Amino acid sequence: MYNPNTAVQDIPDLLRIESFSRDQMGDLCMESTHAVYSHDAIYGPYCTIQEYIDCPPDKVFEYLADPRSLEEWTWSTRDLEPTDDPKLLVGWDRLADDTRLYCRTYSNAITRTVDYHCAWDQGDDLWMIYLMRVVPAELVLGKPGSVVIWSNCHHPYYDNNPYPELAPPDREVWVGDLWPFFYAGHVVEMDNLKKILEQRHARRENIRPWIVSDDAGAVLGRVAASEW
Repeated sequence: MYNPNTAVQDIPDLLRIESFSRDQMGDLCMESTHAVYSHDAIYGPYCTIQEYIDCPPDKVFEYLADPRSLEEWTWSTRDLEPTDDPKLLVGWDRLADDTRLYCRTYSNAITRTVDYHCAWDQGDDLWMIYLMRVVPAELVLGKPGSVVIWSNCHHPYYDNNPYPELAPPDREVWVGDLWPFFYAGHVVEMDNLKKILEQRHARRENIRPWIVSDDAGAVLGRVAASEW
């Protein structure tokens, strides 16, 4: 019979109730919980936000899985179009002057995950990864709608541009310079997402108005959204 205590006994420094009492656990939690935290202590190498959206999860997923939506709900991603590889899009990030943004979208309808793999200046090494998950609010909040969870990780390239020779000569800012402001900026964009989806759902409008019908071809939508 499988015994988890035996299975982990050779792993050092585990804190489990068998060797770390309730009182010890309580003391540790109290010691680790502070009234005030620094920005870096909270966010550090990760940036995760979440929001409730009064729109069905399948509709939220459908919208996010279509990269054309990025031109609506993000603050600065604009004018996406296919490259020679139709699943790799290129547009502009208006966050900086004369900056090309490359994006490939990976989506999974079963788990309702949407990942945007992006990069400034080139499309061969897509290291800026935006991870999104749509959770049915009925499961986690007991009410209709969706919870959207959005995470980013601090890739080393945020600290140093790996392709400086491809940068516009007059651009002074690098995307990593703005990492301390990712949380605030993403909250703005998440709020945009919420407002767009809630209004269209409430008004029974097409979630993706750029797609008139199935025969329209969904030039960017169906072509660019892909699944694992």
